[in-house]
Formats: sequence, C-alpha cells, structure tokens
Amino acid sequence: MRSIQRKPKCEVPSVAMGDIAFNLLVFFVILAKANNDSHVKWTPAQAPKVVDAQFARATVTMSDKHEIYLNGIEVKGVDKLQSQLSALLGTAQGADRKVLLKVDSATPADKFQPVIEAISQAGGEMWHILNSEDSKLAR
Repeated sequence: MRSIQRKPKCEVPSVAMGDIAFNLLVFFVILAKANNDSHVKWTPAQAPKVVDAQFARATVTMSDKHEIYLNGIEVKGVDKLQSQLSALLGTAQGADRKVLLKVDSATPADKFQPVIEAISQAGGEMWHILNSEDSKLAR
C-alpha cells in the first residue's frame, strides 16, 4: 500500500503583524522630534482676554536676551529666520501655516518688529502667545 504525502502548508504568521505594527508605532513616536523650547527664558506679556492657540507647525521665541529661536533651535539673524520658516511651512495651507510668536514681556518693540515682519514675509499666520491676566490673579 502506498502512503499519500501531503505538502507542508506555508503561511505567514498574521498574529505577529499587530505586535510588529505596534512596536513600529512606538519606535517612531519616541524618535519624533518635538518642538521643545523649554530651555529659552522668556516672560509672556499679560492680556485680559486670551484664546487658546492649539497646535502650530512652528514656534518663534525671542528670549529675554533678544535671541531668536525657531522650534527651540537658535537662529542667527532675522534673514535666516525668514528662510528657515519659509522652508518649514513649505506648501502648507490655511491653519497649517500657524506660527506661534513668544516674546519676552520686557522686549522693546524695535527688537521684535523685524521678527514679526520675517514671519509675515515667510507666509506664516502669526499668533502672539500671552498669559491671561486671570492666570496672574490665580498665582
């Protein structure tokens, strides 16, 4: 009597695919570069009515020593700020062109006006970051 040989089945283990996808997601979230400008020292100005700015593609911060930072990285000069900001915003449209501007409250206008102009020329939709006067009372 002759025995029947069966071909071994070859299957891709689909159970491990979810684990692999989860690990890749965690890997890229950890490696994603956040816009961290927490090392920049600045004091926000106060305003009576403040609207929450939400997410922005770019953050321009002017420190108490009048240094300019784009997403936490120091930029040497307003001209470089404009070119780097234009490259960062790219072809984004509408609300994706939002740029948060953080200026120390003691900074004179002649120091931050060129920064405002550079943001405008780069095509950014500028939002000035302020503290609510109500939060001052809460401290």
